[in-house]
Amino acid sequence: MKLIYAIIHEKDAGLVIETLFEHGYTVTRMASTGGFLRLGNVTLLIGVEPDKVPAVIALLKECCTPTHPNQYAATIFVVDMPVYRKQ
Repeated sequence: MKLIYAIIHEKDAGLVIETLFEHGYTVTRMASTGGFLRLGNVTLLIGVEPDKVPAVIALLKECCTPTHPNQYAATIFVVDMPVYRKQ
């Protein structure tokens, strides 16, 4: 399993989460603050099989928009998740 941390603009969160749900992905939303995007942002945690990572990144790219010309629409980290349990 892979864990995707996606830091996105707060204004994009609703559309991103809805789109991910429509494609069968589960998402955990965490309110966050920080210097990455310098505006209100949300951190999404998305657990997926390794072969699904490109599809999730494509959905994020489709749904996220930068608020300023020199700013990123999302910051994405993909890490290994050696243990995954549903309880």
